[in-house]
Amino acid sequence: MKSLHKIPAGIVSALGLTQVIGYGTLYYSFSILAPGMADDLGLTLAEVFGVFSVSLFIGGLSATYIGKQMDRIGAAAIMTIGSMFAALTLALCAWSPSVAIFAIAIILLEVSSGMVQYQAAFAALVESDPRTASRSITYLTLIGGFASTIFWPISAALTGYLSWREIYLVFAALNLFLCMPLHLWIRSLGQKSGDATIRTRETVIGAIPPNERRRAIVIVSIAFALLGFTLAAILAHMVPMLDSIGLGTVAVVIGSLFGPAQVLSRLINMVFGKNLSPPTLAVLSAVLIVFGVLILLATGNWLPGAVAFAICLGLGSGINSIAQGSLPLYLFGSDGYGAITGKMATARLAVGAGAPFVFAAAMENVGLSFALAANACLGAISIAAFVAVAASARSRAIGVLAENR
Repeated sequence: MKSLHKIPAGIVSALGLTQVIGYGTLYYSFSILAPGMADDLGLTLAEVFGVFSVSLFIGGLSATYIGKQMDRIGAAAIMTIGSMFAALTLALCAWSPSVAIFAIAIILLEVSSGMVQYQAAFAALVESDPRTASRSITYLTLIGGFASTIFWPISAALTGYLSWREIYLVFAALNLFLCMPLHLWIRSLGQKSGDATIRTRETVIGAIPPNERRRAIVIVSIAFALLGFTLAAILAHMVPMLDSIGLGTVAVVIGSLFGPAQVLSRLINMVFGKNLSPPTLAVLSAVLIVFGVLILLATGNWLPGAVAFAICLGLGSGINSIAQGSLPLYLFGSDGYGAITGKMATARLAVGAGAPFVFAAAMENVGLSFALAANACLGAISIAAFVAVAASARSRAIGVLAENR
C-alpha cells in the first residue's frame, strides 16, 4: 500500500520538461519575438501586444470547457491533443501571410496553452495519484519555474540567426516531437493502471462539504482572479515602472530578481513546507505579493526597498502557482478536479488579461502611487477571501473530528 503513495517521479519529470517547453515556446518567447513580428507585419509593438492580450482573454474563457474535457477523457489525453494543436498553431503563426491570420493563430495558440500548461498538468498529477498530487505539484512547479530562465536567452540567441517565423517552426517541432510523445506516454501509464478499485481507493475527499461547495468555488475563484490581476499588472510593467521612479538601468537588475525568488520559494516549500496546508500557502502567497507592493509604495526609489519588493513578489508568485493546484484539491477533492480548476482558470486568466492595460491607464491618469495602492487593495481582498475559506475548512474539520470522538 505504501508504494501507492510515492511521488510518481517519472511522470513529474516528464511533465516538468513539457511545462518548460510549453511555457517557454507559447508564452515567454513572445516578448522576445514581438518586435520582429511588428516589423514583419507592419504593426506597432503596442498593437502586437494588444493581439496577445485579446488572445489571453479568449484563451482564459476556453479553460472551463477544457477542464470539463479533462474530466471526461483524461488530462493526459487533452495534453497529447494540445501538444499537436500547439505545434499546428505555431506553424500557422509562422506561415501567416496577413495580420488577420496572425491574430487568429495567436488566439488559437493561447487556447492550446490551456491544454498543455499548469492547469492540465496539475489535473494529470491528480489523475495519476490524488494522494500525492499536492507534493507532486510542488515538484512540478519547481521545474516549470525555469521556463523563463531557459527560453528568454534561447529565444534572444535564436533571433540572431533565424527570423521569428523560423523560430516558431523550431518551437512547433519541440511541441510535436518531444512534448506530444511524453504526454502520450503518461496517458498510456494511466490506461494501464486504470482499474476502478484503485481509483476509488485513491479518491481524495475535499474539506468543503458538497452543499457549501458552490459558494466556496466562487470565493476562491474571485481570490485567485484578484491576486492574478495584481500580479499580472505589476509584472507587465515592472522594469519600466521601476525606471520611471528613478532607478534607471538598475531597474533591469531588480526585475531579474523576480525569477530566482519565484523558484526559491518553491524550493523552500518543497524542503520545509510539508506541514503547511494549501489554505495556508494561498494566504501566504497573497500576503507576500501585497506586502511587496506596499514596500514599493512606501520606499519609492530607495534601492533596498525596490529589491525587497521584487523578492517578495517573486516569493509570493512562486507559492501562488502551487496553491492554484493544491488548494482546489484540498477543498473540493479529486472528483471533478478538472472542471473546478477550469472554472477558476477562466476567472483568473480573463481578469488578468486586462490587468496590463488597466494598470497602465491608472498610472497615466491618476499616478503610480494610486495605481499601486489600488492594486494592494485588490490583493488585500484576496487575502480576506482565502482566510474566510480556510476558516470554513478548518471549522468543518473540527466538526468532523468532534463527531468521530
